[in-house]
Amino acid sequence: MSAQTITLSVEGMTCASCVGRVERALKAAPGVTGAEVNLATETARITTDGNAAAGDLAQVLDRAGYPARLAEVELQVQDMTCASCVGRVERALAGVPGVAQASVNLATETAHLRYYLGQVTPADLIAVSVAAGYPATIAARSDEDQGTRKDREAAKLARMTWVAAALTLPVFVAEMGGHLFPAIHMLIANTIGMQTSWVLQFVLTTIVLVWPGQGFYRKGYPALLRAAPDMNSLVALGTTAAYGFSVVATFAPGLLPPGTAAVYYEAAAVIVVLILLGRTLEARAKGRTGAAIRRLVGLAPKSARVERDGDVVELPLDQIITTDLVHTRPGERIAVDGVVISGASYVDESMITGEPAPVAKAAGALVTGGTVNGTGALVLRATHVGADTVLSQIIRMVEQAQSAKLPIQGLVDRITLWFVPAVMALAALTVAVWLAFGPSPTLAHALVAGVAVLIIACPCAMGLATPTSIMVGTGRAAELGVLFRKGDALQRLQSVKVVALDKTGTLTAGRPELTDLVVMDGFAEAEVLALLAAAEAQSEHPVASAILRAATQRNLTVPQAADFDAIPGFGVRATVGGRALLAGADRLMRREGVVLPDADPAAAMAQRGRTPLYLAVDGRLAAVVGVADPVKPTTPAAIAALQAKGLRVVMITGDNQATADKIAAELGIGHVVAEVLPAGKVDAIKALSVHGPVAFVGDGINDAPALAAADVGIAIGTGTDVAIETADVVLMSGDLGAVVNAFAISSATMRNIRQNLFWAFGYNIVLIPVAAGALYPFGGPLLSPALAAGAMAVSSVFVLTNALRLRRVQAAPHPVGPEMQPEPLHPVIA
Repeated sequence: MSAQTITLSVEGMTCASCVGRVERALKAAPGVTGAEVNLATETARITTDGNAAAGDLAQVLDRAGYPARLAEVELQVQDMTCASCVGRVERALAGVPGVAQASVNLATETAHLRYYLGQVTPADLIAVSVAAGYPATIAARSDEDQGTRKDREAAKLARMTWVAAALTLPVFVAEMGGHLFPAIHMLIANTIGMQTSWVLQFVLTTIVLVWPGQGFYRKGYPALLRAAPDMNSLVALGTTAAYGFSVVATFAPGLLPPGTAAVYYEAAAVIVVLILLGRTLEARAKGRTGAAIRRLVGLAPKSARVERDGDVVELPLDQIITTDLVHTRPGERIAVDGVVISGASYVDESMITGEPAPVAKAAGALVTGGTVNGTGALVLRATHVGADTVLSQIIRMVEQAQSAKLPIQGLVDRITLWFVPAVMALAALTVAVWLAFGPSPTLAHALVAGVAVLIIACPCAMGLATPTSIMVGTGRAAELGVLFRKGDALQRLQSVKVVALDKTGTLTAGRPELTDLVVMDGFAEAEVLALLAAAEAQSEHPVASAILRAATQRNLTVPQAADFDAIPGFGVRATVGGRALLAGADRLMRREGVVLPDADPAAAMAQRGRTPLYLAVDGRLAAVVGVADPVKPTTPAAIAALQAKGLRVVMITGDNQATADKIAAELGIGHVVAEVLPAGKVDAIKALSVHGPVAFVGDGINDAPALAAADVGIAIGTGTDVAIETADVVLMSGDLGAVVNAFAISSATMRNIRQNLFWAFGYNIVLIPVAAGALYPFGGPLLSPALAAGAMAVSSVFVLTNALRLRRVQAAPHPVGPEMQPEPLHPVIA
């Protein structure tokens, strides 16, 4: 192979030593003949013998600790009409050196690409798409533009359909009317004559083909010449055959065998009309599949009132920066994410979380852009603006999920790759068989059957079956507060057999309260509570906030802790005023050699459903505290709904066994795995996998390994960023009912996809032989090309309409019930 130069943009280089390491790593790679690394431009220019690809070199850089920079671009691709087009565009783009991943979506008419910076540019990718016969542009960021574009496309197609229909009607009446009603045939023959009728039909049909129908030929024949036929090629060939035969019969009938001169102008014209009608309905339906995204985009206001230089002024959203003070009046949408500085109100967050009840907001509360302020006025400090807001992240997640390809799509892609060539071969075989064995007039019968096969075949339905369902399903899921971060999770979730649930923050409110405080001899209650609050002040665990609230309620002064160290699964270590503190579970005390009393008060706490926590000062046990975390009011109904779906529900927690058993019994959970460390949660998930695929639901940092280990990781959106980044599915609310919604959406979407695929494949398997005339020897009909065109148009519209039914998937009910409250603080036991 010839020498090749590859340029990559490299991250993480800070000095000449980094440059040396990168160069050595690259030069040692197979196929590399030279490497020049530039620190100033942060690029590596690699010369190869042609046997090293950009992806291989990127892996070398990753192993060296200096990853190649990846960029993403989305192209709007025109002229794709079926799954064969998708396959060709995807192969062309994926074959570009420097492209790491290419995913083409027929429903959105986009190509999502990840490529190595420095090796290829968006302009190069556009050029490749154009060379493949599919013009492309960089997609606009706003999905509203896409909706407007689809509306314009549908309107243009509708106009062309009406024009074609008006021109076709006289042709159809003259030819088919004459066959059906002898009086019409006699009227034409006795007035203008049949030859004049054929000439008029020729004129009108020619106008239909070269004006409203020109797109089929402008796109279909070039694709055929590139040996890459698509749906347009089938229509172009079919209508050209019918039109061409008719032209010969009209102007040179002597070239045809005696008795075979007949015209099929009406077939060519009606095919164009019906397919244009089908594409008009398809464009309208495609516009509706992206309605969820457009609604999300529409949640953000265009402007907001912001304090600038002492005045409150109206500014466009893109001019607001973090730390700006934003004023929100009653009834207005909140413009950006922020924290309330002053004012109090109730905010409707249902469009983000799916929870219907407005949420109280006062000074210090966090608010989300796109939510609706209630009756009070709020002043907030912007914390996230532009692409960093929660709403923008939701839109990105939904877009990524919608552009994903599910595993089920792989088989469809392999079949559709050869579908159009196979149909063309079958049409040629049909013509040959009719010419060899068909009754007189054999040529006319062969033409009708061959054209019908070309026209009735519908790769469009196969190409649209999966992506349209994904688009509508993930959009509806977003409306219900469920975000599929990874598109394939949509398919994996419906095969899950076991749902493992973390306790704190998932089953419970995640806001425990201090209920028990047992102080050891030699320590005072205020002293130990202040020390414990100091040790827990830097912890993210919900138990820490309960202790801090208790200290605040007692007006205690909490000292500053030093040398803080969180020990996942055990507790925390800190130094306060020179005293070494340990706070955590009994296993931490045993590990550190702290002696626990024989009559441990933790046992009695656990029996009452409390979570015990120990405090040791300078190696000596100082206190045992108990905290209780109320179960969320919607949890029991959600557990029952999951079990009603036939799922095995398991609780996994780091709490002691007695506490976990009590809570599980209240919720009807039969399987409990307690007293586990983060690594133990992973082991528990592996053990549960003998029952089938496992979904794990959690919200904390210590849940991240389990979320990654599960077949499907589901993160509570109110949890930590680490948990959310590890998960496959994110629930925007803390309501466990959203888990039920996720399963419902997954099941409904996969069922919808299977229905679409059954229809798409079944339609072609059944009707292509009928179009070829397989029923004719048994007294069955020979399908008219015009009817074939109608059936083909209906096929695509059926798939799209069926996918749109997913917009009616209902949310899990929000049961209203008394929340389990902790008992009052127990008296001190000296």
